Amino acid sequence: MTSETLTLSRASAIHQLQSHFEKHKWSLRELFATDTQRAENFSLEAAGIYLDYSKNHLRQDTLQLLLGYAEDQGLSEQISALLSGANVNNTEHRPALHTALRFQGKPQTDHEHAVADCRTQIKRFAETIHNQSWLGFSNKPIRHIVNIGIGGSDLGPRMVVETLSPWHKKGVRVHFVANIDGADLNDTLKNLDPEETLFIIASKSFSTLETRENALSARRWMLAAGCNEKQLAQHFVAVSSNIVATQDFGIAPENIFPMWDWVGGRYSLWSAIGLPIVLACGYDVYEQLLQGAHSMDQHFANAPLQKNLPVIMALIQFWYRQCWNTGSQVVLPYAQRLAKFPAWLQQLDMESLGKSVDKDGQALGYPSGSVIWGTEGTNGQHSFHQLLHQGTDLIPADFIAVKEPTSELHEQHRWLLACCISQSQALLRGKSLHEARQELEKAGYTHREAHTLAPHKVVPGNRPSNTLILGKLDPHHLGALLALYEHKVYAGGCLLGINPFDQWGVELGKQLSSKIYQAADGEVPNDWDSSTRALMKKLL
Repeated sequence: MTSETLTLSRASAIHQLQSHFEKHKWSLRELFATDTQRAENFSLEAAGIYLDYSKNHLRQDTLQLLLGYAEDQGLSEQISALLSGANVNNTEHRPALHTALRFQGKPQTDHEHAVADCRTQIKRFAETIHNQSWLGFSNKPIRHIVNIGIGGSDLGPRMVVETLSPWHKKGVRVHFVANIDGADLNDTLKNLDPEETLFIIASKSFSTLETRENALSARRWMLAAGCNEKQLAQHFVAVSSNIVATQDFGIAPENIFPMWDWVGGRYSLWSAIGLPIVLACGYDVYEQLLQGAHSMDQHFANAPLQKNLPVIMALIQFWYRQCWNTGSQVVLPYAQRLAKFPAWLQQLDMESLGKSVDKDGQALGYPSGSVIWGTEGTNGQHSFHQLLHQGTDLIPADFIAVKEPTSELHEQHRWLLACCISQSQALLRGKSLHEARQELEKAGYTHREAHTLAPHKVVPGNRPSNTLILGKLDPHHLGALLALYEHKVYAGGCLLGINPFDQWGVELGKQLSSKIYQAADGEVPNDWDSSTRALMKKLL
């Protein structure tokens, strides 16, 4: 069967799902009214995470159609291919073995042996920082770590370090710099002592524009403070595969941590890119994070599709994207310390599923990824939730709640959970015109006033959501949560027939920015569009 035939077959199967959608439209209220056990029938639990997906436009026959589609796409085989080290990243001819980064027990494969060696290197280095035997150029211990990276070399470790703030070690503070805007680095360094600061330069190629320029500025900052060239090695370490460039920069070979081609940037927080996590929280906490992720890996590998959390979540997103024409998905963690989680998930999901051709280069002919966005609850309730409740677009939501309080303010935590549950209930129930009129009349409005105002108070409801519950917001549960979404995205890529591990689209902007930077001091090519030429004249 040719790749074009496969694409047409996939499109035909999606059309069957769309026909099911057109024939069977129902309300969520009706689904709950006809099935008193719906919450039990549409919920799963694994690796310490409970998923309630009952507030979705799904019946058992819908779910069976979706699962049948997944089987037709060979999803089980593709899950095995990922975990066994097959070249699932077909455009770059390599595996995607981020799950090997969190293996448990004795290493069995070459990849696991390499990971074990890296873990030992990370652990030993972290001990020198924590026991204050690593000294700066003036023999002061290191008190500030500045991670310089961007994208996967920043979002993952930054999110985990912020989430695990209760586990932070005393005496060491970890900071993050990513933006090419000099204000990011400047504002970070202005209150730091160069004699007590160590930089982690996180870049596989050691040539990424933002990381390179920030690293060079940090180097100049150290030299200006009195650190000589030979002493730079006391203030810089690297996570990179470009050994020559890192040594030329002034980083000692023993302080270069490895990166491998078989780990994509947005999956790399489990590798040496997670060094800031170890320095902020300690190696034992890092191990617990890996163990939590591994437990979800085992579930993803072994659970049947109908009981598989990542698979079910991927099928739900696929259902809404293909049949309900939803363009975005909102993620609402009701935990302040998960505030950076939506930003991490944006890269994971949108960089992976933002494609327009399948794995064989054929045009899809159907929608691919969704826009992922969100913020922490309850802040979002006072900003964009209005759009979720009364806007004209259907936007599926993922609510994430933590059962155990994350602070000593237990009463506030109870209110937090009440708000989370009530928001998902409000999306489900809504408020009808009749209910709005009755409510207004009970409040003392005249019949005429109530009829005039009631339409403005109607909330359509019938809007879907998932709710995920973590028992605790600790390293183990966080690791499981991150792995859950990683596997959901991979399963989503399999359902779409695309490669979720490349990101060729981001390369074009990088290439053009270099040309524009160079042209700013010389002749601007005549064949460039007039807008680009005008903007260069105005800005550069």
